Amino acid sequence: MEELRDRVERFVREHELIPAGGEVTCLVSGGTDSTCLWHLLGSLGYRASALHVNHKLRGADSEEDARFCAEVLGAEVVERDGRGLSEAELRDQRRQVTSCYKLRATGHTASDQVETVLYRLVSRGAATGIAPRSGDGLVHPLLPLWREETEAYCRAAGLAFRVDASNADTKRGLIRDEILPLLRRLHPAADENLLRALDSRATLPPALAELLAAPVGSKRVDLGGGLQAVREHERLWLERGPVELAGEIRWGEWTIHSELQGLRVRGWRPGDRLAGRRRKIQDVFVDAKVPRSEREAWPLVVRGDEVVAVPGIVEHPEVHAVRN
Repeated sequence: MEELRDRVERFVREHELIPAGGEVTCLVSGGTDSTCLWHLLGSLGYRASALHVNHKLRGADSEEDARFCAEVLGAEVVERDGRGLSEAELRDQRRQVTSCYKLRATGHTASDQVETVLYRLVSRGAATGIAPRSGDGLVHPLLPLWREETEAYCRAAGLAFRVDASNADTKRGLIRDEILPLLRRLHPAADENLLRALDSRATLPPALAELLAAPVGSKRVDLGGGLQAVREHERLWLERGPVELAGEIRWGEWTIHSELQGLRVRGWRPGDRLAGRRRKIQDVFVDAKVPRSEREAWPLVVRGDEVVAVPGIVEHPEVHAVRN
């Protein structure tokens, strides 16, 4: 038990999840993970209270869960009818109910992390997981522990807990009970290797990791140093940020010169059009037979949001460009 406590305490301090001796509201279901969370944080000197949201999904079992949390964990119980709601809608309902609490902790473990990585990899094509701290005031102190360890902790500490029979009916239950056992047959270290895939993402700049984790669509983020990362559906590229064209500049293979005021050079963006015309820059590239792989790096000379020149393709009398 001491070793588990030490791992959690190091994790909390490393990620600055809870101030020393600070208050934290543990969101509890009565299961091993949240029961371990509540007890372990209290044993580390944090002022841990418990809160249970009863969605009334399982009839008498839900009422028994609520009674257990109130009597055994001293939890405040909030009732919200969640019958007929999806897992995502239930999650949103819990967030709405608990948003008034400044700092909230959940019992997500490394086992939940593996399931999350696998699900998002399949559904989004990106190996992203549960962050130690979410932007909405949620912290996840048990991420360094496995589910088996939270149960062992509860048993060693003599803590009673509830078993949620509905877990097997969810998407996570499918991953937990059917998909992961198959992956472990392929390789016994499947769980650890899935976490390793997530750890490699941690070396990326936060803005780039956020871009990769976002739902598929169009988005750009500033990486600093004049670089921007651009995502257009399944394609991702780096782009130099707009540079003021004051005299002469170098842009990749191009040398661009102009004495006009108010001009900048930047990369192509989907939807760009020539100034004063309805023609899309994408069509200009197509007509000029510019390979798709070169378009993102091709410089555009702009005034505001209007493209006034495309070096080597569309000229402007006061802009001179040479490809080196």
